[in-house]
Parts: sequence; C-alpha cells; structure tokens
Amino acid sequence: MLTERQLLILQVIIDDFILTAQPVGSRSIAKKDAVTFSSATIRNEMADLEEMGFIEKTHSSSGRVPSEKGYRFYVDHLLSPLRLSRDEIRTIREAFDDKMLEFERVVQKSAGILSELTNYTSIILGPEVFETKLKQLQIVPLTKQSAIAILVTNTGHVEHRAFNVPVEIEPSDLEKMVNILNSRLQGVPLVKLHEKLLTEISDLLEAHTERHEQAFSYLKAALMDEQPTKLYIGGKTNILMQPEFRDLEKVRSLYATIEQENEMADLLRSGDEGIHFRIGQENPFDAMQNCSLITASYRLGNDQIGTIALLGPTRMEYNRMFSLMNVLSKHMTNTFQGWY
Repeated sequence: MLTERQLLILQVIIDDFILTAQPVGSRSIAKKDAVTFSSATIRNEMADLEEMGFIEKTHSSSGRVPSEKGYRFYVDHLLSPLRLSRDEIRTIREAFDDKMLEFERVVQKSAGILSELTNYTSIILGPEVFETKLKQLQIVPLTKQSAIAILVTNTGHVEHRAFNVPVEIEPSDLEKMVNILNSRLQGVPLVKLHEKLLTEISDLLEAHTERHEQAFSYLKAALMDEQPTKLYIGGKTNILMQPEFRDLEKVRSLYATIEQENEMADLLRSGDEGIHFRIGQENPFDAMQNCSLITASYRLGNDQIGTIALLGPTRMEYNRMFSLMNVLSKHMTNTFQGWY
C-alpha cells in the first residue's frame, strides 16, 4: 500500500512525464506547490517507488519515468477525468448536428474528430456483422445488361453491388424481384441472406418471374458477397508525431498490425462494455507493446454494440482521453438511439 506522500510523488512524475516526455527528477518535483517536503525526502520516496516497480531510471538521466505498473496504478487509482474545454465539447457536438447522415458517415466523422482532438490514432469498429440486418433493397438498372443492387441496413450503412443482367430478363421481372426480396428479406441478418435465397426466395422467383434460373444466379452474385470487417481509422500518421516512435521500423510494424483488420477487430470486440485501458504489454501484439489502447463501447439500438479505440504511446494523457472517449461514445449512442 502506498503512502500519501508516495501517491503524490507518483502522480507528479506521471503527470510531468506525460506533459514533457522527459525523465522527472527530485528537484523538479520539489518545485511543485503541492509538494512541501525536501529533495532528500523525495529521493528516498522515489527509490522506494522504483524498488516497488512503479517508476524506472533511464540510462540517459538521473530522473525517473513511469513504468507500465505505474501507469496501471495511475489509471486504476489516481485517474480523475478531466473537464473538457468548451471548444472540445462544441467540436464533438457539431459532428452530430446533421441528423441526415448515414451510419458510415457518422462513424467516419467520429474517427476523424477523435484523432484530431488527441493527435493519436483512432479506430472505430462497426457493429457485429452477424447482427446487421437488411432494411431495404433496391435494384437500379444501368443498361440492359447491368444493374446495381443497393442494400440499406438497419445501421444506416448503404452498400452498392454491381451485377450483370441477362438479356432475357425484362425490367418488369426486375421489379417483381425487388418486391419479392423486400417482402421476404427485410430484417434478415446479412449473413443469412444466402440461406434465405436458397430456400423460399428461389421458390418465389420460380413462381412469379420468367427466366427465374438466370435471375437467381445473378442475384446470388449480387447479394452473397462475404461481409468485410468494418474498421474506420483516423489519424493513422499521428503516431509519427510522438517522440517514442522515431524508429521507423517500429512504425512500419505498428502500421502493419493496424492494417490486419480481422485481428484488430477481434481485439476491439473482445472487451466488455464501458471504457477500458490496455497498457504496454497488456496488448497482445508485439508491435503495440510500447502503446496504450483505450476502448469505449457505443450502442446502436438495444442489442448492437460497436467499439471506439484510441491508440497512442503509453505516455498518454489518460484523464483527458477518458473524458473524450466517454463524451464521444455517449454522443454516438444517443445519435443512433432514434434509428431503431
């Protein structure tokens, strides 16, 4: 158990190091208004904190820097959410003023705002594909031999899929197909479209349209694409601005990890609801061992959950990041609440 004096010194070291990226010595700690004890006492307490593993000595300075254990203790016991500025609140709020934006655009804007306000890399995971359902389908003929299927999901995502139309299929058949599909597929999870098409849709097309075999073949090509993982990344190059990432090899490795969408998605969706911190070696990927990853959940309706993540150095302004993630996730949830 740390004493009050040790708690104060640890907090000062972490706050100063987050601000300056420079090791913190006893003299700079002694100058703080809240510190009323001597440099000798501070050095003794720092030695004890180092022995307990909360701070570390660097090779280039007599000062100390926080260890991962120190950051974890800080986040769990000393973090006090920072009150955001009016400009920060306004920037977030204005992003959600346009009620006509579709889901994908809202998420893209959110990722951009979060990276802009933090100078870190933001990653937002869309809701689980297995819970994303078809809301509406349109088929728009482009020429006699081509058309576009427009899929609108219950999350507001709009997807366009081009496909070829056999010359034998008349426009009236296309219209019948759309009516059948909308009546039978509305509310069906996208990953179950394949099953529906192979069963009742096939029979209905046979009963109500000419050339149903050709129509069914091309519908499968348009509607049964594998659903990609949806990751939205903002400020990918921001990591280059951090002094911890001057090693280009480290940066390349980190970029390669971020681009592994399925692995990153598994990591983001593995956490519980709420705001959580993964610090340094708590992250499963080698390239992220010098990073902290903060995640926050947002909701779309009652069941669907997405994840906001912020990736930066372990020397992260945790109290401000906590507040930003908290406000942004609440705004996203409130915005999507009326959609379902």
